[in-house]
Amino acid sequence: MQRNKDLHDFLLSKAEQLTEEWYESLDKTGGGVYASNDPEVIRTLKAQNFEFHQHLCKVFVMEESQFFQEFDDWIINVASDPEHLNTPTHLIMREFIRVRNQYMGFIDDYIQTQIKLVTQEKIDLWKTVIIEAIDIVMTRVVEEKHDHLNKRIDDQEKTINELSSPVIDLSNGKALLPLVGEIDTLRATSILENTLAKCTEKDTNHLYIDLSGVYLVDTMVAQQIFQLINALKLIGVETTMSGIRPEIAHTAVHLGIDFGNISITPTLAKAFSLPN
Repeated sequence: MQRNKDLHDFLLSKAEQLTEEWYESLDKTGGGVYASNDPEVIRTLKAQNFEFHQHLCKVFVMEESQFFQEFDDWIINVASDPEHLNTPTHLIMREFIRVRNQYMGFIDDYIQTQIKLVTQEKIDLWKTVIIEAIDIVMTRVVEEKHDHLNKRIDDQEKTINELSSPVIDLSNGKALLPLVGEIDTLRATSILENTLAKCTEKDTNHLYIDLSGVYLVDTMVAQQIFQLINALKLIGVETTMSGIRPEIAHTAVHLGIDFGNISITPTLAKAFSLPN
């Protein structure tokens, strides 16, 4: 890193001014956190910006690895902040660029305070240090935000899949798995994992699987349903299937899947009426 304690002190003294000028010039019509009218959100946003300046000016007094390591908490905090997560990424990048331009102006102001002549080479070096540091931090924020959003999506998909394959307690160790809608390979895998876990958790010994609400499955899904029944058998859970539609039956026959050893009824009501 380019050492310059005097420039560090100058920029640090301007941190509050940088934040206020940045917020006053902010386009508040773009959406996300920048368009908020909530006083608490605005206060937090300004505090985050001010903290950014406090970190950034240290680029002139710290070793590179230590500088970015110290920045990590700020990066994670901003990238995982719900307000920033709900802000379009291009708007966040726009603000980093605007702040970068602010620093170019303040470095010019610093040069005017110097008694000795500052070479253009040194000026260019200072500006390059700032530009590269901001670009790295911006990239890390965008990457961290991307990871948080992907995790949120994965968690939501997991919840949806769990809700779409509920194992409902009945009585005496019996439970019901009603399946509705289209089942693709991803959902079928989730159903298998969730059902095995729930049956073990609930100490289920007999599971009714109702397919009357399923209209379409592909060959892979039909195989996974068959695998589910075999897996349940391995953990001591007997199964009764009901409501198999003609389309699913046709797929099973085409695959050569043998349901001969599986209890099957045309309706769920009929399944419940069977002696166990």
